[in-house]
Parts: sequence; structure tokens; C-alpha cells
Amino acid sequence: MSFCSQSFLVFVVVVLAAYWSIASTRIRTILLVVASFWFYASWNVRLAAIVLGWSTLDFALGLALDAPHRGRAKRGVLIGGIVLNLGLLGYFKYTGFLIDSIAGALAAIGLERSFATASVLAPIGISFFTFEAINYLVDVHKGKIRAERNIFSFLLFISFFPHLIAGPIVRAGDFIPQIGRYKRRDWSRIRLGCEIFLIGLFKKLAIADRMATFADPAFASPDRFGSKALWIAAIAYAVQIYCDFSGYTDMAIGCAHLFGFKLKPNFNAPYASLSIAEFWRRWHISLSTWLRDYLFIPLGGSRGSFFKTARNLTITMTLGGLWHGASWTFVVWGVVHGLLLVAHRGVRAFRSRFVGIDRAFASLPGIVLCWLLTILTLTITWIPFRAPSFSNAIGFLGGMFVPRAGRGVPLPVDRFAILLAFVLIEHAFRVWKPRRATVDRIPAAAVGFGYAALLSIALLLAPSETKAFIYFQF
Repeated sequence: MSFCSQSFLVFVVVVLAAYWSIASTRIRTILLVVASFWFYASWNVRLAAIVLGWSTLDFALGLALDAPHRGRAKRGVLIGGIVLNLGLLGYFKYTGFLIDSIAGALAAIGLERSFATASVLAPIGISFFTFEAINYLVDVHKGKIRAERNIFSFLLFISFFPHLIAGPIVRAGDFIPQIGRYKRRDWSRIRLGCEIFLIGLFKKLAIADRMATFADPAFASPDRFGSKALWIAAIAYAVQIYCDFSGYTDMAIGCAHLFGFKLKPNFNAPYASLSIAEFWRRWHISLSTWLRDYLFIPLGGSRGSFFKTARNLTITMTLGGLWHGASWTFVVWGVVHGLLLVAHRGVRAFRSRFVGIDRAFASLPGIVLCWLLTILTLTITWIPFRAPSFSNAIGFLGGMFVPRAGRGVPLPVDRFAILLAFVLIEHAFRVWKPRRATVDRIPAAAVGFGYAALLSIALLLAPSETKAFIYFQF
């Protein structure tokens, strides 16, 4: 049941009508839990049962952490809970990757071995709800929040269907308190939810899926395309992954508003960044802040020497890359971003010593140069993220930087330019501070016409076959 399908829209309308017809907050919570697991079961019933059992176990661990244990006992429960969650994540997501890596390493030294591997079907969104469970257990252990006593409230925190499949990663301290608050129908909030949902739908159907028609053929066979086509395909994928993932997030946030819940923003015009560090403050914010709070800072953060900080950044981003997928290409992508963050810190420290250089960077030409370098770096580093193998990525990069003739892009370039212009306008609108006040002054009739036009354009520009969201695989 994809967010872009008619069945999902019918599902939301039915659940929404039932939800607002109920006065009891407790019954509303149970309804949303049942609806969320029904939504998940539409993908796979067995995996929905696994997620239910997994979440129930984390609920029990939270109660154990909140019990009056001694320090060592509590720490043992926490470590056991983290190991259990990471162990289940590792089994479902990385078993095949680990076995294939061992087999490849043995083959490289001349020890051919055959391994009988069983295909392990991982629950959809496993990386997201695992991090949510770990966040919950750590915060209960630290005393930041109390363990939830109502199992339905906890299950809703984990399984709330708008964010269950691909985030954003929700913090227990932000979401669980919202469950117990009585909610009244607020038409302005419903309007906001519809607005955000439609924007996300437009990003997905009209831009991301259309950009895939430029990117997919080139990544499938980079040796058949010329340098210009490969550059266009690389830029197209950078746009595709942003509009695909931020589009999903917008739909999740908008859908949550319809039920009276607020999910934190996950993107903030990331391609307007002037550095890699700023990019990670604007891109997949729920993941980058999670990695900062639960991995980077516990490792030591930026305390200590430059080399210790560099070590912590590299470890954090390497594991962040592995979080995205069971492949060495994701690991390399994470390592590269870790090294880029280290390099940024070094350049920033160097700039601070020389006033003239710092002023040059702060000037308009310096800002433009920083932006261009950041965009170029991001476009290049997305290639190993998207490529199915190292040989594919190397061939793609080689074709980009060694001029050659070959096939052109599969669609007219003017369509590519139009889609790119939509993204630039969206970024400009997001960084425009008075946007919310301006939108609120637009007459209701004009807003309704705009919604209809946005939906019509999205359906008109959408390709015949809608693609699955990229982050569903993570």
C-alpha cells in the first residue's frame, strides 16, 4: 500500500473518519495501532507479526529499565536491549552481506568456499524503527523520559503508519506525550496537512519518478552513454533522491497532521548548503541528529584533539553509511562523507587564523564558490550510493571525467531543465523566511485551486509506472 496509491488514500480517509468520530483518546490510540499494523500487514503479514513481537519486547525492556534496579543491573538491561535490537537488525539486514563478504575474502586469498545461504526477508523500515527503539531505551535509562506504561501508546510510537516505513526517525520524548493529549478537529491544521502531503506527492510523482527516467538507464549501463549524458544522469539522481525521500517525509508529516500529531521536519533545503557539514544539518535531520546524540557524542564527540574528533566523525559516518544498506558501496560512501567532514573542520580551523581568507569566503563570490563546490561534491558522492557495484561506480565516474561520445539522455533536455527549476524554486521558497505568513494570507478559494492544480500537474507529469520509494529498502 504505497503512499502514492489510491488504496492508501482510501485507507487514510476511512481511518480518519473513524478516528475523529471517536471521543475517547484511548480508543483512538488503539484504532491507530490496529490501522498501523493493518497497513504494515498489507506488505507482509508475517513481518508485521515480527514487528509486533519485537516492539512488545522493547516495551518490556523499557519497564525493566524504569524499575528500581541498581546501577549495574540497569546498565545490563540497557546493554542487553541495545545488543538485542542491533542483533535482530544485523540478522535480518546484514546476514547475506556478511556471508558474501567472508566468501569474497576467502576467494581473494585462494580459499574457495561455498556457503549455503538462506534468503532473509527483512521487515520494511527495519533501520528506522530499530533506531527509534534504541533511542527510547537509552533515554529511559538516562532518566530523560519515563518508561511508557500503556502498551498501545508504545506500539503507536513505534508503528504509527505515516512514519513507520521510512521515517522520519521519531524520538520517544517528542511523540509519546502527544498520544495522551486530547485532540479536537482543527480545520487549519487539516489544511496544513493536506498542503504538505500534496507537496510531497508532487515531489515524488512529478519530479523524483521523472528524474529516474534520466538516471536509471545511465546507471544500468554507464559504458553506453557519453560524458554529457552521464553528468545529466548524476545530477538527475541527486534531484531524484532528494525529491523521493523528502517527498515521502512531507507526505508522512502531512498525514500525521491530519490525526493531530506533529512530526519534526527532516529536510531543510539541503542543496542550499555551503559546506558538507551544513548539508548534514539540513539533510535527513532525524538521522544526522540521532547519529550525533547516540553515536558521535558517546564516542567522545569533538572533545579532545583534532585527530580524536576526526576518528569519531569517520566512525560515525561509516556506520551511518552501513545503516543505509548492506553493501560495501554504502560503507565507502559513509567513509568519504566522514573524511569530507574532517576536511571541512580542518579548512574551517585554517580560515579562522587568517582574517583576509575568512572575509574572502564570506564575500558573495566566496559564497557562490562554496555552494558550487558543495553541490559538485554531493553530486559525485551520490554515485557510489546509487551504483549497484564498485565497477559500475568507477565506470560511471570515468565516463564523466574522461570525455567520450556515446548515447544521449533518453528524454529531451528541456524536460530535465524544467524539473530542475521546480527544485530550485522549492529550495528558494524554503529559505524565504516570511513564507508561512504569506501563504496564510492567500484566500481559501485560491489555495483550493492551487491544491487541485498541484495534484493535476503531479498526475500529468508522473510516469506510467510509479517507482517504490528509495528509502523503503533501508
